Amino acid sequence: MSLLEILAVLLGVANILLITKRSVWNFPVAIIMVSLYFVIFRDAKLYSDAGLQIFFAAVNLYGWWSWTRNKADSGDIIVRRISAMSYGYWILGAIATIWAWGAVMHSETDATYPYWDASVAMLSIAGQILMARRFVENWHFWIIVNLISIPLYATKELYLTAGLYGLFLVLAVAGLIAWRKAEQK
Repeated sequence: MSLLEILAVLLGVANILLITKRSVWNFPVAIIMVSLYFVIFRDAKLYSDAGLQIFFAAVNLYGWWSWTRNKADSGDIIVRRISAMSYGYWILGAIATIWAWGAVMHSETDATYPYWDASVAMLSIAGQILMARRFVENWHFWIIVNLISIPLYATKELYLTAGLYGLFLVLAVAGLIAWRKAEQK
């Protein structure tokens, strides 16, 4: 546990709370958080997760732009659903990229748990893109990410981060419920 990890965890909590409330301010908080987690995961030799933080920074910039342009008259962010067929493609694409990226990490790096780490990274990419595009189904991906991240980070002795992902799991369920209610308005 380091001061860097403590700060990243606090920013992570703030970020998810802001997302569940559909606040555009989640994006600047996320950009700072992912910058810190890049260093933490790099040092833990979780290279897929470290690289994921660079992706998160870029997609958070896109999400910030997109969300500021997709508000209801009330100022709330408008959420929507993806078609069943598209959702199936997202799931199949995530599985294929997990396998491919895990294979690269296994053969080309000294990454610990390359397929487990790749699963967190690739499912997070899918969830982040769906969230930036305001699809309710993003929460399904985040729930799975949190479920598999908790034991991975505990195994790597990143106990605060594992705890954060436990909280993320609770907040992802709350986010799913809140976004489902928001789409019915």
